[in-house]
Amino acid sequence: MTNSVLIVSNNAADIKQLDYALRNEAADQYDIESAIKLSEAISYLTSHKVDAILLDLSLPDSQGMNSFHRLSRIVPFTPILILVDESANLSIDKSDSTGIAGYLAKSHSPNYLVAQTVRNVLQHQLKQTMSFIEKTRAEIILNSIGDAVVGTDLAGNIDYLNVAAEQLTQWTRQHAKGRAIADVMPIINAETRKSTRNPVAVVLENDHPSTLQPGAVLVRPDGSELNIEDSTAPVHDSSGSLVGAVMVFHDITATQAMSAKLAYFAKHDFLTNLPNRILLNDRISQAISLANRRHTQLAILFLDLDNFKHINDSLGHGVGDLLLQSVTEKLCSCVRHSDTVSRQGGDEFIILINEDQSGENAALTANKILRVLSNSQNVGEHVLHVTTSIGISIYPNDGENAETLIKNADTAMYQAKERGRNNFQFFKKEMNERAVERQLIESNLRQAIDRKEFVLHYQPKINLRSGVITGAEALLRWPHPVWGNVKPARFIGIAEDSGLIIEIGRWVLREACLQMKSWIENGILILNIAVNISALEFRRLDFATSVADILEDCKLDGKYLQLEITESVLMQDVDLSTDILRELKKMGVKIAVDDFGTGYSSLSYLKKFPIDVLKIDQSFVRDIGALNEDCAIVSAIVAMGNSLNYLVVAEGVEDTTQMNFLKKIRCEEGQGYVIASPMDANKFSFFVEKNQPVV
Repeated sequence: MTNSVLIVSNNAADIKQLDYALRNEAADQYDIESAIKLSEAISYLTSHKVDAILLDLSLPDSQGMNSFHRLSRIVPFTPILILVDESANLSIDKSDSTGIAGYLAKSHSPNYLVAQTVRNVLQHQLKQTMSFIEKTRAEIILNSIGDAVVGTDLAGNIDYLNVAAEQLTQWTRQHAKGRAIADVMPIINAETRKSTRNPVAVVLENDHPSTLQPGAVLVRPDGSELNIEDSTAPVHDSSGSLVGAVMVFHDITATQAMSAKLAYFAKHDFLTNLPNRILLNDRISQAISLANRRHTQLAILFLDLDNFKHINDSLGHGVGDLLLQSVTEKLCSCVRHSDTVSRQGGDEFIILINEDQSGENAALTANKILRVLSNSQNVGEHVLHVTTSIGISIYPNDGENAETLIKNADTAMYQAKERGRNNFQFFKKEMNERAVERQLIESNLRQAIDRKEFVLHYQPKINLRSGVITGAEALLRWPHPVWGNVKPARFIGIAEDSGLIIEIGRWVLREACLQMKSWIENGILILNIAVNISALEFRRLDFATSVADILEDCKLDGKYLQLEITESVLMQDVDLSTDILRELKKMGVKIAVDDFGTGYSSLSYLKKFPIDVLKIDQSFVRDIGALNEDCAIVSAIVAMGNSLNYLVVAEGVEDTTQMNFLKKIRCEEGQGYVIASPMDANKFSFFVEKNQPVV
């Protein structure tokens, strides 16, 4: 390694001697430059770096310590050795000599001593430089980490704080230095609020690492508090003697809050903040233990919102979530503080009624819930109506553990749905048979989709005056390979509740459109084919798009398709229904209001819909001829439909008396068993060819 040395002296002999002494030292290599004036030295140093300076204090343009001070200001970290003449009387004030690296006799020192002195100075400077670098690196690292670092001496007084420690303790290093650790970092227990001994004191006393107990809180000067976690260790010198301690700690306030939040949501529903199944099961178990001790009963209410899927699919999950939160508030208002309302997911809720007496409290609560939910709910910009079906099980009669009680309440809930919804049913043992059958049907429905077991039958519609066949209604049939023909009433409701009706409905629509296209190509002359649309299908956001896609795939003009939708479905959200119907009308699709007369039957709302057909519900047609008000209702519907230029169709026409009455009141079309039963596509084609009038 080559070291650069600058000799500043006006004595040429001294310069030569020093140059010779350094260059002939085999252990080191030197680059040696010289200056005879201070001004020359300053000029050289402004553009060159040197490792050491040998300075004569007697220069032509500067005398004494002035030369040293001027140079040290220019190169404060470069060691300067003063050249002295042993024969001269050197007198330098000690207070003025700070920073001098050493002294060197000008011409009387042996060469080896000159080299050794310079070498020692350079080595010392190198050690200082390395020490400075290490210290700076350590400082940067300590100030870069997120943990706070506090150092103390043997007495427990602070001698170091990194930046993180300054921020967390609200003390600067300058103000904290020399203060006792207990004054800068007072620590208390979170629960007892009593002072806790600082671990630094423990470490200094025992000379072993230590940590704070859980629940330690740092109280800061402004009164704010931090939950902290630490690691404190002793510091020893090179001889192994204890000289202080270092405490490394960090703020765990946010971490503890997050842990508490995660623990909370592990047992609560994130949307409604209600207890989830885990917490509910725990509370049911506790309630069962209490009921056993007190010889009382308890009840489980299993709730499922009616038609919630329609709202969720049509208005979006955001509105659905708001509705669930609104329902949660209403359910909580219907129970006592000792009861538990729980959300199980989706639109299912379970309520635990404690200390029930033979189901009395359960029945009262169920009635209250039905009454409260029957009122409309303002959800965002929407006014929504939602009801619920409730199943009830009682401990110990209907089960001796949470799982059985919930399962039986769920079974009773499905019974409530089958009885028209918006009611409650107590569990009965025979319901289990129905639940097993329901599960079996749902499982077989899924297989039926995969195995393509469904078929369509077609029931003709005729013009009642001319007898001309005008169209067909596509009706779903399920010829099960083992059970035989399964009646729609047995599986349609299950398909709707399970959501399978979506896939089934799209298959029906596509199959009907393909059949209509085939009839057109084969000269079977009918005006349209009608397909029933369930509420779940109609409320999907992509319903109109899916209809358009099916028409395009089947290459069928929309004018040949008639969609039948019940008025109750249309009335769930009038504005949304209107938008969907308008999209369908743009395709040329005909719109029929099915089962008309059984729902709202509001003329003011009916006029808002772009509809083409009113289908009179068969319940009114069935009793035509008897002395009852159904004849008047049918007459009124036909008159209203004709006045609004709607095509009126009577369904369920079963005898000539009914047909003659419908002709008399100018009902245009009819369908029913008196005309023809539903039949497969081939029989329908033959029926049309046989019954078309001869032109």
